[in-house]
Amino acid sequence: MVQALQAIDRLTDIAGAYGAIFCDVWGVVHDGEARNPPAVAALAEARRAGAHVVLLTNSPRPAEGVREQLDALGVSRDSYDAIVTSGDATRALISAGSRRVFHIGTERNEDLFEGLGLELLAPEEADLVVATGLFDDERETPDDYVALLDRMAARNLPMICANPDIVVHRGERLIYCAGAVARAYAERGQVVHLAGKPHPPIYDVASSLLPKAGVPILCIGDGMFTDVKGANTFGADCLFISDGIHRDELADANGDPARLAEALDGRGLTARFVQPFLR
Repeated sequence: MVQALQAIDRLTDIAGAYGAIFCDVWGVVHDGEARNPPAVAALAEARRAGAHVVLLTNSPRPAEGVREQLDALGVSRDSYDAIVTSGDATRALISAGSRRVFHIGTERNEDLFEGLGLELLAPEEADLVVATGLFDDERETPDDYVALLDRMAARNLPMICANPDIVVHRGERLIYCAGAVARAYAERGQVVHLAGKPHPPIYDVASSLLPKAGVPILCIGDGMFTDVKGANTFGADCLFISDGIHRDELADANGDPARLAEALDGRGLTARFVQPFLR
């Protein structure tokens, strides 16, 4: 039986029932180029109503780097209590492995490695691969990595993926993320470790920051296989943002809650609430 999906007008309609909110960032709070003012206002209002708001993002950067990005986009710090990133959870995985690392990603993501004592090497010399993104995500696709992945696979190098997202919207453009590279590498039979959504470590870190344990938690996000699946695995209610990364894929549902619920059910997923965008 398909679980009913309740459309809500505003977050404040339901926020009072939850002691904490774990909210996605990219695709909900901003699109990589501009903030979503109604979302920022809604989270600030939920905080004033008593909810502890944790921004939960698959960004490969540590929390402070994401905070700086949010500041630059004009996202008020009054709209959240804490930030937990995939990068934060990933650092623990890196710390447990070899210090001889090959990095796939841009230099701006190398703050992930600060204080870990790593040696960044070529793939022929490394013992571990850490993927934070593509080298040039504005122009490259995973197809550009076939030869590199084959070279890594020939050495059976394990990979840590700091961002399990496959794609995100940057403005109106679709940008590939580290998860797309990691998926292609796993298809070669290689070992890939992931710590971001939908996997438990990032939720464990977020839960540890709550002032009170055991409170009802609402997860908010637009990614079916990251945010919704993560909420389902974690055992929390989910507010699905339908006009996000899957807006083209779900266009035939035309925003109808029953048809959106069927789309989620067909993917083995459920959500309790839905909005086209957070407000």
